Amino acid sequence: MKFFLSLILTILLRFAPCLFLPWWSVAIAAFVVAALIPQRPFKAFLTGFIALFLLWGGLSFWMSNNNDHILAHKVSQLILKMDNPYLLVLATALIGALVAGFAALAGSYLRKTK
Repeated sequence: MKFFLSLILTILLRFAPCLFLPWWSVAIAAFVVAALIPQRPFKAFLTGFIALFLLWGGLSFWMSNNNDHILAHKVSQLILKMDNPYLLVLATALIGALVAGFAALAGSYLRKTK
């Protein structure tokens, strides 16, 4: 139950600010949720990872799909050296998920030290 509560709370705390704040601010919500809701470190990491993977993956796919992947085709050629917008969406989601997962892990360890 704590896992799903943390997952939903992390997604909700990051949805609107994700549009206005810098990309690294995803770590703040994951850290705060993991520090407030007691979980084991691995579950806290998994919660932050899954929450931001779903959020960033969904948002980036939705934004890219709305413009027929025009920008994603060009950026994937620049960054990935291949024309695959879906792989770019996956890379975007993975970067956000790792940042949030490690922030949640830090929040979990902070809670353990108190």
